[in-house]
Amino acid sequence: MRDSESEWSVLMRAAIGGDGRAYARLLTEITPVLRGIVRSRGRTLPPDRHEDIVQDVLLAIHEKRHTWRPDSPLKPWLYAVTRHKVVDAFRRWGASVHLPIEDFTEFLESEPGPDPLARRDTDRLLAGIDDRSAAIVRAVAIEGEETGAVGARLSMTEGAVRVALHRAMKKLARLGAGSGGDRPGRGRDE
Repeated sequence: MRDSESEWSVLMRAAIGGDGRAYARLLTEITPVLRGIVRSRGRTLPPDRHEDIVQDVLLAIHEKRHTWRPDSPLKPWLYAVTRHKVVDAFRRWGASVHLPIEDFTEFLESEPGPDPLARRDTDRLLAGIDDRSAAIVRAVAIEGEETGAVGARLSMTEGAVRVALHRAMKKLARLGAGSGGDRPGRGRDE
């Protein structure tokens, strides 16, 4: 019987040292074991989520491999990473209750008119860009004004308004996706 603990530790040390083949072999050997732990600990989660958790574990191992101390056993470290990812999965997916929305449609119907939360969300996003860009987005994209009229009011050419609108919309898309601020090396009004 082979000693997977010492073999895996040797592979991990080599992987941390930059040996790509050792790293690939390590991941190949530990994946079935991790899959078993995830299935066992996450048995109340939907089975289709198990592979997602395994992928999260492998990614965490990759990102946190520098935290493993080479003078300690590898298995407990791997099991701890796996256990934490299963707990994260329970937090993400385990506490949800799935009810068919059709059973509640008569209670969920809203009054006709603008969504009160849409205005708040729009204001919050527009606060993340400069004032001139926000004014252009409000005027053209929200209120439907012509770019020529907006340009005249802001002392800009119609083409400059369109370019500013495009850049503002790209920035808003990044903000809405959660990537936040400007990317390094890029201008503010990209």
